[in-house]
Amino acid sequence: MAQVLEFKLPDLGEGLTEAEIVRWLVQVGDVVAVDQPVVEVETAKAMVEVPCPYGGVVTARFGEEGTELPVGAPLITVAVGSESDGGETGASEGSGNVLVGYGTSEAPARRRRVRPAAVPASAPAAPKAPAAPTAPAAPAAPAVPAASDGPVPVISPLVRRLARENGLDLKELQGTGPQGLILRADVENALRAAVTEERPAPAPAPAAPAAVSSALTEGRRVPLKGVRGAVADKLSRSRREIPDATCWVDADATELMRARAAMNAAGGPKISLLALLARICTAALARFPELNSAVDMAAREIVQFDHVHLGFAAQTDRGLVVPVVRDAHARDAEGLTSEFARLTEAGRAGRLTPAELTGGTFTLNNYGVFGVDGSTPIINHPEAAMLGVGRIIPKPWVHEGELAVRQVVQLSLTFDHRVCDGGTAGGFLRYVADCVEQPAVLLRTL
Repeated sequence: MAQVLEFKLPDLGEGLTEAEIVRWLVQVGDVVAVDQPVVEVETAKAMVEVPCPYGGVVTARFGEEGTELPVGAPLITVAVGSESDGGETGASEGSGNVLVGYGTSEAPARRRRVRPAAVPASAPAAPKAPAAPTAPAAPAAPAVPAASDGPVPVISPLVRRLARENGLDLKELQGTGPQGLILRADVENALRAAVTEERPAPAPAPAAPAAVSSALTEGRRVPLKGVRGAVADKLSRSRREIPDATCWVDADATELMRARAAMNAAGGPKISLLALLARICTAALARFPELNSAVDMAAREIVQFDHVHLGFAAQTDRGLVVPVVRDAHARDAEGLTSEFARLTEAGRAGRLTPAELTGGTFTLNNYGVFGVDGSTPIINHPEAAMLGVGRIIPKPWVHEGELAVRQVVQLSLTFDHRVCDGGTAGGFLRYVADCVEQPAVLLRTL
């Protein structure tokens, strides 16, 4: 007799609480093998094909293409052990392809830590097959897990934290998600309404919220989700939590450009300017490790890393992404060039994995590609610093006591003032500028 198992949307990466169904890869009635991808979803970080840990016959799908599901919501149900799938029991053998948040080497009921779904007392504990759907286009609504601290229909820890930090009682909200699930938008709308309706009488109402509210009622609405939503959340958190400061300096990059031209003229793989700047950054971080760190306020400690996982800002059709080059300090210019190219191409294709978008310890931002000279970058939380590089253009410059036209670039460093003071930040930036102006300086640190 076939056993029907429910496969839920797993946790696909750090901090991700929902994903949008982009494309179903199976139909109801299809036979699937263990670890076969069944759906392609888009998270706030990347496009991901989700493999099913069970082998059998698909009996139901939950969610149309374009639907956004929270982590832990049902994706599909699979009948395993039936004659139609050759007697394969993917649940008993387990899957070797484990995503973040669920493992299938154990019993299916323990494959991930998810709060149990709220079910009537008369319902059996084991999952059972839903009624055979006559129209696959109308799947059953996902069950909403009950919160451990009460019957509040909330799945996302981000939603709970946002409400807690703003003193909002979730029990007073009516969720707009499936079966009343409370979404982030519900909390934000409630907070916006509270700001508008409950201002203290002595304080004059600021004009900005009213203007924004008026604009929202008249303008075209674009969902703040996916990459754009993730960027908004992360940058807002950075501004809210990190006391940042910025210092900058102009540098003569003429010799660096000559060195790169000479390296590329010698044959072999071409070396990118970004790779040379990355080598300079890793050398500078070795001298000023305070900037290769993160702040743990809960423990009131600064965590200094002994490796450099270098993030770099890349603009794509899906928005701004920050891929991470692992162990950048151990790579040469050629290796860095190759990895930058690979990650950039994956970013443009929307194929970066969550692992390739997380875990950075320092970020390099070359905004000169946009034709601008300077910027004050926002730190990529929870990192402690970001180096910004403007465009390199000919400018008048005093060189060896005489006025000359040189290739000049503006370098800016935004840093977390909790990890160091201006002396350290200035020393780091000055070392970077010295390496740009005199690449031979870098050779002494190799």
